[in-house]
Amino acid sequence: MIDSGNSANPGGGKLFFRARSSPAVLSLILFAGTVILYIPALGANFLNYDDDGYVTANAHVRQALSWGNTAWAFTTTEEANWHPLTWMSHMLDVQVFGIHPFGHHLVSVLLHALNVVFLFLVLRRATSNITRSALVAALFAVHPLNVECVAWVAERKSLLSMLFFLLALLAYQRYARHRHAARYGVVAFLFALGLAAKPMVVTLPILLLLWDYWPLPRMRTNVEVSHRPSFAFLIGEKIPLLVLSAASSVITLYAQRRGGAMALAELLPLRQRVANAVYSYFKYLVKGVWPSHLAVFYPHPENSLALWKVLAAALLLCVITLLVWLYRERGRYLLTGWLWYLIAMLPMIGIVQVGRQAMADRYAYLPFVGLFILAVWGCADLFAHFALPRPAQVVLAAVPLLAYASTTFVQITYWHDSYRLFTHAVQVTEHNAVAEENLGSTLVEMGKPELALPHFQAAVTFMPQFSAAHFNLGILAQQQGHPDDAVREYELALQYASDPNQAAKAHNNLGFLWLNRGNLKPAVDQFSAALQLYPDKQNSLFGRGIAEYRLGNLDAAVADFSRAAAIAPMPPADFWLGRALEDKGQVEAAIQAYQAALRMDPGMTEARDRLNALQAHH
Repeated sequence: MIDSGNSANPGGGKLFFRARSSPAVLSLILFAGTVILYIPALGANFLNYDDDGYVTANAHVRQALSWGNTAWAFTTTEEANWHPLTWMSHMLDVQVFGIHPFGHHLVSVLLHALNVVFLFLVLRRATSNITRSALVAALFAVHPLNVECVAWVAERKSLLSMLFFLLALLAYQRYARHRHAARYGVVAFLFALGLAAKPMVVTLPILLLLWDYWPLPRMRTNVEVSHRPSFAFLIGEKIPLLVLSAASSVITLYAQRRGGAMALAELLPLRQRVANAVYSYFKYLVKGVWPSHLAVFYPHPENSLALWKVLAAALLLCVITLLVWLYRERGRYLLTGWLWYLIAMLPMIGIVQVGRQAMADRYAYLPFVGLFILAVWGCADLFAHFALPRPAQVVLAAVPLLAYASTTFVQITYWHDSYRLFTHAVQVTEHNAVAEENLGSTLVEMGKPELALPHFQAAVTFMPQFSAAHFNLGILAQQQGHPDDAVREYELALQYASDPNQAAKAHNNLGFLWLNRGNLKPAVDQFSAALQLYPDKQNSLFGRGIAEYRLGNLDAAVADFSRAAAIAPMPPADFWLGRALEDKGQVEAAIQAYQAALRMDPGMTEARDRLNALQAHH
């Protein structure tokens, strides 16, 4: 018999088919099925979109785990975030697999499969309904919007934070059965770990209040039910967790502002951000039901979003909210599932704009759990109401799962490499400057700069203030022997730069342009500007050293060449250090510098000639 799913019996009965399997067997099936579905992701490459900043070009991550790198992970705001556990996870991957994408993707797939299992266990223990819990977990496993979190190495943070969120929810259910300070401490500790992986779980304290309402249930809704805690008690109980949320929010805002990720918020009026947020709530629902035209990046509509679309979306959201409120006592999962979606999505919906996107598939990873619960339990009630035969129930359950799984399988293939990913994004979206710029960068890496040029030009056409596109146009102009065009593009890149790393690279390249043209003082100024942003930028130290040497400032040149050589092996830095020391009359030190250059590059003939000459006369 199928139960009604009401608050008095939140999990009894069977849905669609009899669950004869034990939770352990179903857990194994869910885990294995998820891994099998995502096997194509294991052959994917690293992408040129954030994977470099998180892994392939990150010096700390590439050095793997160490005490120094762990300390860096807890203190850095690189990539405009504070997420030390994410950094340590990437370091551990490098420790085990090196810089090979297979191992990094394998860990991400396994983490998603673990999240599927823990979601099943959370729901099964809270509702006692094995089948419905398994179906919610299966939807979570196969839904195409979750591909972005799993197939993109840089989104490891979403997988980790979700893992600790689910563990915290399991611990909370244990605490709810028997309130004890130690059990509450476990909840708070796991929540803190989730926040240290990614702050998307910041809404956990509010979601726990929903969990108190359904499915536990703990919230007192009838004065005769005196054994249940009062609403005031339940709110007070969450205060320590709310303090953690507040602290995480402050740190996150600081990190994102420092990293330039919130620069768009200063360009977009609040009304445009609110309009996009309302419409995005609707668009997520549409893509949740019919996941087509999925892309790694969706351009922000800014002031092009029609008012009628916003009003229609707002009306729909209000109608759904009113309906779930009116029918809340017939099925409390309705209110919990819907409010879970609205609340969990709130930090990512774009009222506080971070980045240039209108929405992102990865943001649905946690919020859609509420919609999956609402869908599964809601269908159970409908099937019970219409006394649908069990074979029909099985078919109606299997069809969407198979459809989503097949769409996910195809979607994973787009994440195989940067070229496929951004070619697809350009095809399924309009005026997508970010996709055009990244596709252009990919073509440059493939040795096809002539094909990249129109994509960079399209990017600045769609978004004139796009610093990265101007920077890449500057590089192409510089490589093609058009220094004046390169200077103009680099200056535009600096004018619009919000990312310190982007600005430092533009200053550095401008420095080398002026250096090559013999304008030594402007070159020094540009290299110094880059070094103000990143004091250990090796190329800028080397370039400034060359400019100082040519200006005759030998002490400054020696200081820059010495610092550049100390950061990482760089034979030219040691060679020019030798030249500067030789000109200063410090022959022994110059000999040592030339020898250091030759140890790294025995074929450096000029260094060998100068070394032989010094040794012959010394």
